[in-house]
Amino acid sequence: MKRTHFTSVVLFLLAVVSVSCSNFKSNREEAYPGYKLVWSDEFDYQGLPDSSKWSYDTHGNDWGWGNQEAQFYTSRRLANAEVKEGKLFITAIQEFYKDHKYTSARLITKGKGDWLYGKIEVCAKLPKGRGLWPAIWMLPTDGAYGSWPASGEIDIMENVGYMPDTILASSHTKTYNHKVGTQRSDTIIVPTCYEQFHVYQLEWEPGEYRVYVDGQHFFTFENEGTGPDEWPYDKRFHLILNLAVGGSWGGLKGVDPTIFPSTMEVDYVRVYQKI
Repeated sequence: MKRTHFTSVVLFLLAVVSVSCSNFKSNREEAYPGYKLVWSDEFDYQGLPDSSKWSYDTHGNDWGWGNQEAQFYTSRRLANAEVKEGKLFITAIQEFYKDHKYTSARLITKGKGDWLYGKIEVCAKLPKGRGLWPAIWMLPTDGAYGSWPASGEIDIMENVGYMPDTILASSHTKTYNHKVGTQRSDTIIVPTCYEQFHVYQLEWEPGEYRVYVDGQHFFTFENEGTGPDEWPYDKRFHLILNLAVGGSWGGLKGVDPTIFPSTMEVDYVRVYQKI
Protein backbone atom coordinates (compact mmCIF):
# COMPACT_ATOMS: atom_id res chain seq x y z
CA MET A 1 0.00 0.00 0.00
CA LYS A 2 2.96 2.41 -0.06
CA ARG A 3 2.05 5.57 -1.97
CA THR A 4 4.51 8.34 -2.76
CA HIS A 5 3.66 9.62 -6.26
CA PHE A 6 0.56 11.64 -7.15
CA THR A 7 -0.51 12.72 -10.64
CA SER A 8 -2.68 15.68 -9.55
CA VAL A 9 -5.00 16.94 -6.84
CA VAL A 10 -8.76 17.36 -7.12
CA LEU A 11 -10.55 19.62 -4.63
CA PHE A 12 -13.92 18.41 -3.40
CA LEU A 13 -15.38 20.82 -0.87
CA LEU A 14 -17.66 18.46 0.99
CA ALA A 15 -17.68 20.80 3.96
CA VAL A 16 -20.06 22.94 1.91
CA VAL A 17 -22.17 20.26 0.25
CA SER A 18 -22.08 16.74 1.72
CA VAL A 19 -23.86 13.69 0.33
CA SER A 20 -24.64 11.40 3.23
CA CYS A 21 -24.68 7.63 3.03
CA SER A 22 -28.42 7.72 3.68
CA ASN A 23 -28.93 9.13 0.19
CA PHE A 24 -27.36 5.99 -1.24
CA LYS A 25 -28.83 3.68 1.39
CA SER A 26 -32.42 4.50 0.51
CA ASN A 27 -32.30 3.04 -2.99
CA ARG A 28 -29.82 0.19 -2.66
CA GLU A 29 -31.70 -2.32 -4.83
CA GLU A 30 -32.34 0.01 -7.77
CA ALA A 31 -29.33 2.27 -7.38
CA TYR A 32 -28.00 1.74 -10.89
CA PRO A 33 -30.20 0.98 -13.93
CA GLY A 34 -28.90 -2.09 -15.73
CA TYR A 35 -27.10 -3.35 -12.63
CA LYS A 36 -28.12 -5.67 -9.81
CA LEU A 37 -26.92 -5.91 -6.24
CA VAL A 38 -24.85 -9.13 -6.04
CA TRP A 39 -23.14 -8.83 -2.63
CA SER A 40 -23.53 -6.61 0.40
CA ASP A 41 -23.08 -6.26 4.12
CA GLU A 42 -25.34 -3.74 5.84
CA PHE A 43 -23.92 -4.61 9.28
CA ASP A 44 -27.41 -5.01 10.71
CA TYR A 45 -26.28 -7.52 13.35
CA GLN A 46 -24.11 -7.64 16.45
CA GLY A 47 -20.74 -9.17 17.22
CA LEU A 48 -17.91 -10.34 14.98
CA PRO A 49 -18.05 -9.59 11.24
CA ASP A 50 -20.15 -12.12 9.30
CA SER A 51 -17.86 -15.11 8.68
CA SER A 52 -19.75 -16.01 5.50
CA LYS A 53 -18.59 -12.71 4.01
CA TRP A 54 -15.33 -11.76 5.75
CA SER A 55 -12.06 -13.40 6.72
CA TYR A 56 -9.16 -12.03 8.75
CA ASP A 57 -5.87 -11.51 6.92
CA THR A 58 -2.98 -12.00 9.33
CA HIS A 59 -0.27 -13.70 7.27
CA GLY A 60 1.94 -10.60 6.99
CA ASN A 61 2.22 -9.80 10.69
CA ASP A 62 5.72 -11.22 10.98
CA TRP A 63 7.18 -9.16 8.17
CA GLY A 64 5.26 -5.87 8.35
CA TRP A 65 3.19 -6.47 5.20
CA GLY A 66 5.99 -5.20 2.97
CA ASN A 67 5.47 -1.65 4.23
CA GLN A 68 7.14 -1.85 7.67
CA GLU A 69 3.74 -1.41 9.34
CA ALA A 70 3.70 -1.38 13.14
CA GLN A 71 0.38 -3.07 13.93
CA PHE A 72 -0.48 -6.72 14.56
CA TYR A 73 -3.67 -7.67 12.72
CA THR A 74 -5.77 -9.90 14.97
CA SER A 75 -8.37 -12.56 14.18
CA ARG A 76 -11.84 -12.81 15.71
CA ARG A 77 -11.08 -10.18 18.36
CA LEU A 78 -13.97 -7.83 19.10
CA ALA A 79 -11.63 -5.12 20.37
CA ASN A 80 -10.29 -4.71 16.82
CA ALA A 81 -13.27 -5.63 14.61
CA GLU A 82 -16.83 -5.44 15.89
CA VAL A 83 -20.26 -4.96 14.37
CA LYS A 84 -22.64 -2.90 16.48
CA GLU A 85 -25.13 -0.05 16.11
CA GLY A 86 -25.54 -0.92 12.43
CA LYS A 87 -21.87 -0.39 11.58
CA LEU A 88 -18.52 -2.17 11.40
CA PHE A 89 -15.87 -0.74 13.73
CA ILE A 90 -12.23 -1.46 12.85
CA THR A 91 -10.15 -0.17 15.76
CA ALA A 92 -6.42 0.37 16.16
CA ILE A 93 -5.24 0.09 19.78
CA GLN A 94 -1.92 1.01 21.34
CA GLU A 95 -0.99 -2.08 23.35
CA PHE A 96 1.79 -4.66 23.54
CA TYR A 97 0.56 -7.73 21.70
CA LYS A 98 2.72 -10.53 20.27
CA ASP A 99 5.84 -8.34 20.09
CA HIS A 100 3.96 -5.44 18.46
CA LYS A 101 3.04 -2.02 19.89
CA TYR A 102 -0.37 -1.81 18.22
CA THR A 103 -3.26 -4.05 17.21
CA SER A 104 -5.83 -3.59 14.47
CA ALA A 105 -7.79 -5.62 11.90
CA ARG A 106 -7.59 -6.37 8.20
CA LEU A 107 -10.77 -7.88 6.76
CA ILE A 108 -10.95 -9.49 3.32
CA THR A 109 -13.69 -11.01 1.17
CA LYS A 110 -11.37 -13.47 -0.63
CA GLY A 111 -13.20 -16.70 -1.45
CA LYS A 112 -16.44 -15.17 -0.16
CA GLY A 113 -16.75 -12.15 -2.42
CA ASP A 114 -14.69 -12.14 -5.62
CA TRP A 115 -15.70 -10.13 -8.65
CA LEU A 116 -14.74 -9.29 -12.20
CA TYR A 117 -16.07 -5.82 -13.10
CA GLY A 118 -18.90 -3.98 -11.43
CA LYS A 119 -19.59 -1.11 -9.06
CA ILE A 120 -18.37 -1.21 -5.47
CA GLU A 121 -19.51 1.16 -2.72
CA VAL A 122 -18.13 1.45 0.79
CA CYS A 123 -19.69 4.03 3.09
CA ALA A 124 -17.15 4.93 5.77
CA LYS A 125 -15.99 7.51 8.28
CA LEU A 126 -12.22 7.66 8.66
CA PRO A 127 -10.07 7.93 11.79
CA LYS A 128 -7.99 11.05 12.28
CA GLY A 129 -4.41 11.15 13.50
CA ARG A 130 -0.77 11.20 12.48
CA GLY A 131 0.47 7.67 11.90
CA LEU A 132 -2.87 6.15 10.88
CA TRP A 133 -3.33 4.58 7.45
CA PRO A 134 -6.91 3.42 6.70
CA ALA A 135 -7.58 1.81 3.34
CA ILE A 136 -10.34 0.42 1.13
CA TRP A 137 -8.75 -1.55 -1.70
CA MET A 138 -8.66 -4.69 -3.83
CA LEU A 139 -6.19 -7.44 -4.68
CA PRO A 140 -6.37 -10.27 -7.24
CA THR A 141 -7.93 -13.47 -5.96
CA ASP A 142 -6.03 -15.85 -8.23
CA GLY A 143 -2.78 -14.03 -9.05
CA ALA A 144 -2.92 -15.22 -12.64
CA TYR A 145 -0.17 -12.89 -13.84
CA GLY A 146 2.29 -13.43 -11.00
CA SER A 147 3.21 -11.88 -7.67
CA TRP A 148 2.70 -8.22 -6.80
CA PRO A 149 2.45 -5.97 -8.71
CA ALA A 150 2.09 -8.11 -11.85
CA SER A 151 -1.48 -9.21 -11.08
CA GLY A 152 -2.58 -5.71 -10.09
CA GLU A 153 -3.85 -3.70 -7.13
CA ILE A 154 -6.82 -1.31 -7.06
CA ASP A 155 -6.78 1.31 -4.31
CA ILE A 156 -10.21 2.88 -3.89
CA MET A 157 -9.41 4.92 -0.78
CA GLU A 158 -6.26 5.54 1.22
CA ASN A 159 -5.56 8.26 3.74
CA VAL A 160 -2.51 8.95 5.90
CA GLY A 161 -2.90 11.07 8.99
CA TYR A 162 -0.07 13.50 8.27
CA MET A 163 -1.90 14.48 5.03
CA PRO A 164 -5.22 15.59 6.55
CA ASP A 165 -8.38 15.35 4.41
CA THR A 166 -6.46 13.89 1.44
CA ILE A 167 -7.96 10.79 -0.19
CA LEU A 168 -5.81 8.81 -2.62
CA ALA A 169 -6.88 6.38 -5.36
CA SER A 170 -4.28 4.50 -7.37
CA SER A 171 -3.44 1.54 -9.58
CA HIS A 172 -0.43 -0.78 -9.37
CA THR A 173 0.56 -3.05 -12.25
CA LYS A 174 3.83 -4.52 -13.54
CA THR A 175 4.42 -1.44 -15.70
CA TYR A 176 2.88 1.17 -13.41
CA ASN A 177 3.82 0.93 -9.72
CA HIS A 178 5.52 2.96 -7.02
CA LYS A 179 8.58 0.69 -6.85
CA VAL A 180 9.73 2.04 -10.23
CA GLY A 181 8.19 5.51 -9.86
CA THR A 182 5.46 5.02 -12.44
CA GLN A 183 2.42 4.66 -10.18
CA ARG A 184 -0.85 6.03 -11.59
CA SER A 185 -2.83 7.84 -8.91
CA ASP A 186 -4.78 10.93 -7.99
CA THR A 187 -6.04 12.65 -4.87
CA ILE A 188 -9.15 14.48 -3.75
CA ILE A 189 -9.55 16.75 -0.71
CA VAL A 190 -12.49 15.77 1.51
CA PRO A 191 -12.53 18.15 4.51
CA THR A 192 -15.22 16.19 6.37
CA CYS A 193 -13.79 12.69 5.92
CA TYR A 194 -13.11 12.38 9.68
CA GLU A 195 -16.40 13.80 10.92
CA GLN A 196 -18.89 12.44 8.38
CA PHE A 197 -19.57 9.27 6.42
CA HIS A 198 -18.77 9.34 2.70
CA VAL A 199 -19.30 6.82 -0.06
CA TYR A 200 -16.06 5.62 -1.66
CA GLN A 201 -16.88 4.11 -5.04
CA LEU A 202 -15.27 2.06 -7.79
CA GLU A 203 -16.74 1.62 -11.29
CA TRP A 204 -14.80 -1.14 -13.03
CA GLU A 205 -15.31 -1.99 -16.70
CA PRO A 206 -13.23 -3.84 -19.35
CA GLY A 207 -11.98 -0.56 -20.83
CA GLU A 208 -11.17 1.37 -17.65
CA TYR A 209 -11.96 1.80 -14.00
CA ARG A 210 -13.01 5.01 -12.24
CA VAL A 211 -12.96 6.07 -8.60
CA TYR A 212 -15.40 8.47 -6.92
CA VAL A 213 -16.27 10.00 -3.56
CA ASP A 214 -20.01 10.56 -3.14
CA GLY A 215 -20.39 10.43 -6.93
CA GLN A 216 -17.57 12.92 -7.54
CA HIS A 217 -15.19 11.36 -10.08
CA PHE A 218 -11.48 12.01 -9.45
CA PHE A 219 -9.41 9.11 -10.84
CA THR A 220 -9.46 6.98 -14.01
CA PHE A 221 -7.15 4.13 -14.98
CA GLU A 222 -7.48 3.10 -18.62
CA ASN A 223 -6.92 -0.20 -20.39
CA GLU A 224 -4.29 0.58 -23.03
CA GLY A 225 -5.00 -2.65 -24.88
CA THR A 226 -1.36 -3.74 -24.60
CA GLY A 227 -1.78 -6.73 -22.29
CA PRO A 228 -1.62 -7.66 -18.58
CA ASP A 229 1.60 -5.78 -17.81
CA GLU A 230 -0.46 -2.60 -18.09
CA TRP A 231 -3.97 -4.00 -17.51
CA PRO A 232 -4.19 -7.10 -15.29
CA TYR A 233 -7.76 -6.16 -14.40
CA ASP A 234 -9.49 -8.85 -16.41
CA LYS A 235 -9.45 -11.33 -13.50
CA ARG A 236 -11.32 -11.68 -10.21
CA PHE A 237 -10.46 -9.35 -7.34
CA HIS A 238 -11.57 -9.25 -3.70
CA LEU A 239 -12.10 -6.37 -1.28
CA ILE A 240 -9.93 -5.40 1.70
CA LEU A 241 -10.81 -3.09 4.61
CA ASN A 242 -8.00 -2.32 7.02
CA LEU A 243 -6.57 0.24 9.42
CA ALA A 244 -2.77 0.22 9.50
CA VAL A 245 -0.48 2.04 11.92
CA GLY A 246 2.84 3.50 10.85
CA GLY A 247 4.64 2.00 7.89
CA SER A 248 6.82 3.37 5.14
CA TRP A 249 4.12 5.81 4.04
CA GLY A 250 1.64 6.02 6.92
CA GLY A 251 4.38 6.43 9.49
CA LEU A 252 6.62 8.75 7.50
CA LYS A 253 6.02 11.57 10.01
CA GLY A 254 5.85 9.31 13.05
CA VAL A 255 2.89 8.08 15.10
CA ASP A 256 1.04 10.34 17.52
CA PRO A 257 0.66 8.31 20.76
CA THR A 258 -2.33 10.38 21.94
CA ILE A 259 -4.76 9.29 19.21
CA PHE A 260 -5.52 5.75 20.38
CA PRO A 261 -7.83 3.96 20.25
CA SER A 262 -8.78 5.09 16.72
CA THR A 263 -11.58 3.61 14.63
CA MET A 264 -12.64 3.42 11.01
CA GLU A 265 -16.43 3.04 10.89
CA VAL A 266 -18.12 1.36 7.94
CA ASP A 267 -21.87 1.80 7.42
CA TYR A 268 -22.22 -0.61 4.51
CA VAL A 269 -20.46 -2.38 1.64
CA ARG A 270 -22.26 -3.08 -1.68
CA VAL A 271 -21.28 -4.64 -4.96
CA TYR A 272 -23.30 -4.29 -8.17
CA GLN A 273 -22.80 -6.02 -11.50
CA LYS A 274 -24.43 -5.67 -14.90
CA ILE A 275 -27.62 -7.65 -15.46
